[in-house]
Amino acid sequence: MRDRIPLDRPWALPVPQGCSGEARRVGVEIEFAGLTEAAAADIVQAAWGGTVRAKTDHDLTVTGGTHGDVGIELDIVLRDKAGHVIADKLLNWSRAVVPVEIVTAPLSPADLVAVDGLIGDLVAAGAEGSQDGMLYGFGMHLNPEVTGTDAAHILPVVRAYGLLEDWLRAMDPIDPSRRLLPFVDPWPRGLVDLLAAEGDGWDIDDLLRAYADLTPTRNRGLDLLPLLEHLRPAALSERVDPAMLKGARPTYHYRLPEARLGAPGWSAVYEWNRWVLVERVAADRDLLAHLAELWRDHRTSLTSTRGDWVLRVQATLGAAAIWS
Repeated sequence: MRDRIPLDRPWALPVPQGCSGEARRVGVEIEFAGLTEAAAADIVQAAWGGTVRAKTDHDLTVTGGTHGDVGIELDIVLRDKAGHVIADKLLNWSRAVVPVEIVTAPLSPADLVAVDGLIGDLVAAGAEGSQDGMLYGFGMHLNPEVTGTDAAHILPVVRAYGLLEDWLRAMDPIDPSRRLLPFVDPWPRGLVDLLAAEGDGWDIDDLLRAYADLTPTRNRGLDLLPLLEHLRPAALSERVDPAMLKGARPTYHYRLPEARLGAPGWSAVYEWNRWVLVERVAADRDLLAHLAELWRDHRTSLTSTRGDWVLRVQATLGAAAIWS
């Protein structure tokens, strides 16, 4: 079924307009090793134009390019101490395990083809993806804008993701060396149970309570904390450690556990299209309701496993009209 997902042709979203009525956009975060921040910034500038501006050696921005401003930074807290001799030495030493991160401005889905072109340029210059090292726990994050801020817009997508997550992971398995890392854990089954049984009638406050109580962490494949912080900042801050709240925004924070730069069969477009499948299921009320019913049935069995559920989803999606 993986071969039904294009690598170089971004699928359209089933609901293309965002909260403002304008076309929805998606921010992209890409982590990698093998290049300094300055070298990566030069590659971004060569590909997309603009001017390189440096806050520090480890925190740069390419401004005014064809795809908006692009941040390039070393992805650790110590970066904020850059400029101190000891901190700079530690930053440079950490490059063996700590990624450089490129953060784009919000892009149109069609622009993800250009992102893959940029990734190709980075790889040609020596960038390494998560498949290139045992300690490379690098990921790529997609931040698609939500279609609206009420439950009618958000809950179907959240329910669809919860019901599809095991299948998404099984269809493109995580490298065994990264399965034990904390940021690749799936949503707890208890949350999916609630979404399948009750989620169709929830409001945003119900979602917030369940999510904050059962998985109050950013380290999930779909991190809802930025969206919930945008929607209910005061209520969320009462239930979640402030250290987990890194910035409110009206987007889904889809955190892919691997960034396989240069690997055959992988691309930003491919990962985007996997997200579009989630939204297509969400947009099909009958299909979503059927999957929720199947989940409830699956969970009544004392011997049910995640593998059993994957097979049910596979059979259901294989016949669904979501593949073009």
